[in-house]
Amino acid sequence: MEENVKNYEAVKEIASKHLGKVGGDGYSDQYNPKLLVKIPRVLNREGYGLTGKEFKGVDVWNAYEVSAITTKGQPVAGLLKIVCPSNSEFHVESKSIKLYLNSLNMTKIGSTAADCISGVEARVKRDLDELLDTDTTVSFYASDFETEPLSFSNDYEEIGDIVNLDEIDFTAFKSDSSQLTEVESANGEDIIRLRSNLLRSNCRVTNQPDWGDVFIFMKGKRLPTADSLAKYIVSHRTVSHFHEEICEMIFAHLTERFEPEQLMVSCLYTRRGGIDINPIRATHQYLIPEFFTNPEYTIRKTLRQ
Repeated sequence: MEENVKNYEAVKEIASKHLGKVGGDGYSDQYNPKLLVKIPRVLNREGYGLTGKEFKGVDVWNAYEVSAITTKGQPVAGLLKIVCPSNSEFHVESKSIKLYLNSLNMTKIGSTAADCISGVEARVKRDLDELLDTDTTVSFYASDFETEPLSFSNDYEEIGDIVNLDEIDFTAFKSDSSQLTEVESANGEDIIRLRSNLLRSNCRVTNQPDWGDVFIFMKGKRLPTADSLAKYIVSHRTVSHFHEEICEMIFAHLTERFEPEQLMVSCLYTRRGGIDINPIRATHQYLIPEFFTNPEYTIRKTLRQ
């Protein structure tokens, strides 16, 4: 417990370089990669007995307020999709990347719009790869998409369509895995594909609320009941963690409780500061939909996104 407290305070100290502060040197419209802040993933994983080797996964960051200018002063604006592998030692702190991307606003990159687009992609990838010591994928969409944005299939049922949420007593609001109860599958092995928009957690540093939709695929002999899964998801309502950490906590709790053969957890969070963060963790790479990792595709927004 003492080690968990130390780790929590360590993360809070790192992230507070920008988070929770108004104004200051962080706001710049000239390119400044020194604004970027990295956070060791191990500081949260240790508290849940995770090493990062238990799953495959990526974090997809969609930044909607990205712009630079050409050498002739022409603005180029669009959506920047960043894909970071979950096996990286670090993840980037959210406000720091917002400030970093803002620093491109009056930075001259390339003589044409096309050169500016490729230049932004190359520069952001280089800076994030160096910061996080990993291989990111960066795509800058500065015009209408040629392909339709993709999302999880319609096979995912909304929990509220399966059980009557009005009849459930929600009493736990602090990440309580004891809320999960088991249903025996009829044939000894079964599959669930469930989604819920009940996910709410809070920023580690500012305690501002983060809202998201969670998607869960599970195959195994032991599965959670839909009502207990709803109560468990709601139990994160007052927890203060980063988006990536919430996703990994859910993955860890479901793994520990049910020992599934296959498991995929994804949390599609609403945007804050012009950026939405979408972590996904899975026991097998083939459970991760292509639209997460393929730079040719974007993720179709949920209602709240």
